[in-house]
Amino acid sequence: MTDNRDKETHKRRVHYSGKYPKKFEEKYKELQPEKYAETIEHVKAKGNTPAGTHISIMVSECMEYLNIKPGERGLDCTFGYGGHSRRILEALGGEGHLTSLDVDPIESAKSCDRIRALGYGEDSFSLELTNFANVDEVCRKHGKFDFVLADLGVSSMQIDDPSRGFSYKVDATLDLRMDPTKGESAADFLKKLSTDEIIEILIKNSDEPYAQVIAKTIVSERKSGRAIKTTLDFKNVIEKALAKTDIPAKEMKDAVKKACARCFQALRIEINDEFGALESLLRKLPEVLNPGGRVVFLTFHSGEDRLVKGYFKEYFRQGIYSEISKDVMRPSMKECVDNPRAKSTKLRYAVMRQD
Repeated sequence: MTDNRDKETHKRRVHYSGKYPKKFEEKYKELQPEKYAETIEHVKAKGNTPAGTHISIMVSECMEYLNIKPGERGLDCTFGYGGHSRRILEALGGEGHLTSLDVDPIESAKSCDRIRALGYGEDSFSLELTNFANVDEVCRKHGKFDFVLADLGVSSMQIDDPSRGFSYKVDATLDLRMDPTKGESAADFLKKLSTDEIIEILIKNSDEPYAQVIAKTIVSERKSGRAIKTTLDFKNVIEKALAKTDIPAKEMKDAVKKACARCFQALRIEINDEFGALESLLRKLPEVLNPGGRVVFLTFHSGEDRLVKGYFKEYFRQGIYSEISKDVMRPSMKECVDNPRAKSTKLRYAVMRQD
C-alpha cells in the first residue's frame, strides 16, 4: 500500500465568477509574481499594482543620491517588498553589507525569502525585525553605516490585503497595525478616545478639514451602541458625518473618498506612533552614519516632510551635515502615470561631513 501521508496536499485555487478575479484572495496569478511574470507585467502596464506586491518609488533617484560603492555598509530602514534593498545589493556588487529593517513579520518574511533566493546570504544581507526608531541598537550590532535609505510609505501589500484592515475599499477588521502581534487594533483604540482626542489626531496627522464633525459623529455612534469594528463601519461613520455638512450632493462621493483616505491615514499614524518613530530616527542618524555618509528619505505626508526638512536644516546649520537637498524632489510624470501611488512622494537627501 502506498503511503501518501508525507505528500503535500494539493490545494485547489480559489474560483471566481466572471472573466477576471475581483477579490484579493482570488488573484492567484498576481499573488505568485515569480510564477506568472507575464500577468504581473500586464497589470503594471495598465498603471496598477499587482495584488500582494509593491512597486518601489523613485529608485533611480534614490540610487543617485545614495551613491553606493562596492564594499560599503548600508541600512534600508523600511524593507517592505524588498525592491529598494534588491537594487542596493546589486549596486554593492557582492561586497559590503546591507541591513534592512521592518516591523511587519508577515510581509518581511516573504520578502526576505525572495532576497535569499537571489543568492544573498547573511554575509551580504541581514534582516532585523525592529522599528527604525531603534536604529542606535541596530548600529551597535552591525556597526556604523555609509548610507541610509528610509522610504516612509506604507507597502501596497498591506494596503491591498483586506485581512490587514488598512483600506476602506474592502470590509475587514479595523486594525491598521504594522505589526499585528503587538499593541491594540485601531478599532479597540478608537473605543477609548474622547471627541477632543479624535479631533486632535485627525488634524495633527492628516489636516482633516471635517475633523470636528467626524469626531462628534464617531462618539455619538459609540454612545448609541454602534461600535466601530470594521473598515466599512469607519467609512460609514465618516460618510454620515459629512452628510451633516454643506458639501454639495454632486461633490459628496469624492469628498467622502478623500476624507476616508485622510482619516484612515491619521489613525494608522497614531496607532503605529509613526511621527514619534520618525523623530527618533532623524535625531539618531548622525550617531549611526560614518563620515561622508549619505541619507535619503522618501516621504508621503506633509507632516513627515516637515520633520525631515526641519532636522536636515538644523543639522546642516550645526555643521553636522555638509550638504542637504535645497528643494524637495518629486517623481517624474511618467512614473506617476505608471504608478499612481507615487504621486505624493517627496525625496530629500543629506550628507554627513567628512571630518
